[in-house]
Amino acid sequence: MGKITGFLEYERLAEAAEDRRARIKHYREFVEHLSDKDAGIQGARCMDCGTPFCMSGCPINNIIPDWNDLVYRQNWRDAIEVLHSTNNFPEFTGRICPAPCEAACTLNINNDPVGIKSIEHAIVDKAWAMGWVAPQPPAHKTGKRIALVGSGPAGLACAQQLARVGHDVVVFEKSDRIGGLLRYGIPDFKLEKHHIDRRLEQMAAEGVAFRAGVRVGTHPPGRGVNDFSHLVIAPEELLVEHDAVVIAGGAEQPRDLPIPGRELDGVHFAMEFLPQQNKVLAGDKVPGQIMATGKRVVVIGGGDTGSDCVGTSNRHGAKSVTQFELLPQPPAHENKEMTWPNWAIKLRTSSSHEEGCNRDWAVATKAFVGEAGKVTALRAVRVEWQGGKMAELPGSVFELPADLVLLAMGFVSPVRSLLEGFGVERDPRGNAKATTDGPGCYTTNVPKVFAAGDVRRGQSLVVWAIREGRQCARAVDEFLMGRSTLPR
Repeated sequence: MGKITGFLEYERLAEAAEDRRARIKHYREFVEHLSDKDAGIQGARCMDCGTPFCMSGCPINNIIPDWNDLVYRQNWRDAIEVLHSTNNFPEFTGRICPAPCEAACTLNINNDPVGIKSIEHAIVDKAWAMGWVAPQPPAHKTGKRIALVGSGPAGLACAQQLARVGHDVVVFEKSDRIGGLLRYGIPDFKLEKHHIDRRLEQMAAEGVAFRAGVRVGTHPPGRGVNDFSHLVIAPEELLVEHDAVVIAGGAEQPRDLPIPGRELDGVHFAMEFLPQQNKVLAGDKVPGQIMATGKRVVVIGGGDTGSDCVGTSNRHGAKSVTQFELLPQPPAHENKEMTWPNWAIKLRTSSSHEEGCNRDWAVATKAFVGEAGKVTALRAVRVEWQGGKMAELPGSVFELPADLVLLAMGFVSPVRSLLEGFGVERDPRGNAKATTDGPGCYTTNVPKVFAAGDVRRGQSLVVWAIREGRQCARAVDEFLMGRSTLPR
């Protein structure tokens, strides 16, 4: 795979990125894919390791050594065919996946791993540029109708697979545009939305129908700033009109921080803040948009969503940005002998952090402080962890000025009303209860209702959502037809 001695001859090459001082002045993507020559050299680093742990590290089991070798040999047309055989949307994963495959790379034991993600990025961008990504309409129609609830990566992957084997598929999305968190969660500087739009054009040509602005279930008690629903369809109506229903609505219930001062103006969930900027960039007007301009911003939560808040705040022109994490600061370098091939807990600095951010670990927020109903500061305390338990450090309470606080502490479960509307049982974490093993996988307790993606497994990665969508599509096809030619 690749060049036999390539891993000894060539060093890992990172993708070029625009200078951070320039890129915070716009919302466009700023990472450039590798040139054909550089991608080929990176593909040459893929060693003949015998057991490609990278494939098991990848949730969708991408056939990574094969397309590394094809890129090394500059056989790009076959490379995209191999890549698409396991991944419906490599332009998404090639941009926003954290690349667990690279953590599992055999070369990562004692060297820099193969730049798998950068090679994937180069393959799919070249494929689109060359016109190799074309619709794959079915040769025959089955007459079966399927409703997909949710248009994130799980729903879209499931819909595309089912349409390609001849089923009539309709995707329902409560927001005013299709794409789920890809559209209204991931900032444009990480994933420009034209990547979604051209995939939707391909899927429409394959027979997938999209209905945006449609909420399945009931109207929420109070419409929030990001509720774009226009029409409500009862779950019973979908069940009557379709041969199968797939719930792929994601895990949308954010983890709250119910402490004194939570009601103050200026304290918001990250998913109130981020989608508004996406809508503005799409050309919409958002009255009362939450802005970080000139403000002292504090982001609570150290994950990817928190990082996205940091990057967006810097582009707004925040006066300062501070990010808190409850857990202790991880080590800069993992002990590879202990962690490989698993995903290691280590200090990771995102491109948004590089653009400007004060990061602080082992901090618990105790209260929000305000004047005239607006947040002006937060009160926090330092903590230590022993035996998996947290204890506050005596005398470590401090206050930090804040004009805008963004809660980015993850998501706890799907919206309960959606599952209750269908009568779907929930697991102890509040997710849709459905197994992924054996006969009847991805089925719920409700006949002909399936669940896939974050709505079933909980908050996770885009690549996991694509995996579940593809596997669920096969389960639905088997349910409807008695057998399936779709890959598992």
